[in-house]
Amino acid sequence: MTAPLDLLDIDASLGEEERQIRAVVRQLVDDRVRPHVAGWYEEGHVPARELAREFGKLGLLGMHLTGYGCAGASAVAYGLACLELEAGDSGIRSLVSVQGSLAMYAVWRYGSEEQKQRWLPSMAAGEAIGCFGLTEPDHGSDPASMTTRARRDGDDWVLNGAKMWITNAPIAEVGVIWARTDEGVRGFLVPMDTRGVGTQEIRRKMSLRASLTGEIALDDVRLPADAQLPGAIGLKAPLSCLTEARHGIVWGALGAARDCLATAVDYATTRTQFGRPLAGFQLTQAKLADMAVEWNKGYLLALHLGRLADAGKLRPEQVSVGKLNNVREALAIARQCRTILGANGVSGEYPVMRHANNLESVLTYEGTSEIHQLVIGQKLTGVSAFA
Repeated sequence: MTAPLDLLDIDASLGEEERQIRAVVRQLVDDRVRPHVAGWYEEGHVPARELAREFGKLGLLGMHLTGYGCAGASAVAYGLACLELEAGDSGIRSLVSVQGSLAMYAVWRYGSEEQKQRWLPSMAAGEAIGCFGLTEPDHGSDPASMTTRARRDGDDWVLNGAKMWITNAPIAEVGVIWARTDEGVRGFLVPMDTRGVGTQEIRRKMSLRASLTGEIALDDVRLPADAQLPGAIGLKAPLSCLTEARHGIVWGALGAARDCLATAVDYATTRTQFGRPLAGFQLTQAKLADMAVEWNKGYLLALHLGRLADAGKLRPEQVSVGKLNNVREALAIARQCRTILGANGVSGEYPVMRHANNLESVLTYEGTSEIHQLVIGQKLTGVSAFA
């Protein structure tokens, strides 16, 4: 029930290779994720290492990067993969997104050749899991105020601080950790088994339960000089990584929305009330029509941004437009679909409430809606409202 949602025949704009990649990822999700994800969500556990290795075999990890075992796929192909992954679950897409667009991208863009050779091939294969440590317990939307510090001690660096809400942290082999130094913000590659590094999984989440999220504690963590990412100078470096990952979210949110909408259409056409299918009532059709229009608009937006990215012309504020619109509309679609399913909408037998709960987190992470509104507002007015 996905093709009928493409009211504008947007799929006709895709290339053959892009369609093939999408088909492969969709089949993987159907085979490996859908049969189990409701249970993973309920249990608050996901076999992330096993999934990462399977994703690595298909070239999904860092798939839009080149060299070092990465697939070198287009930005649009990567976006379509994110869409299909999040149609399964936002947590599954987060596993791939954090690995490839945050941790791997940081090494690929800012690392030394030695760092790239050491980490990227094993990360692309899913043999080494990475995490991205920017957010802190007291500093989420304001990373410029981070208190994690790195000081020089001879030829070494010593890190102290804490990071919070870090996807993949409980199982990661390497963390890209951002810290304040006397020369400004710098990035460091931290093997997670280094003495002084502690991780603790965040439990009792009501959202993204099929995703491993943790806190990282750094207590006099001593690193050699070559642990620093040589090209990562200033706060612009981690923010550029976030821009890279947000592009995947623009697409991914559409996957969650599509799964909800397809479920609602199927339910409305098969569920009978007052002697007719729910789909036979005008109010139901109005809901479905409005949601389908918003989904198609979001798909057009994602495809346009993907083409800009492939042309090397994508700007950060354009990504903010995409994340603000598509996540906000995806959450609205999930909530509206829940009303069509009635009480069944809150049951784990259907994916709608799970997607809605997940999208509450997607709305917040990697830039809240308010932050993206301010990014867009600054572009429109030339005036910063962040401080």
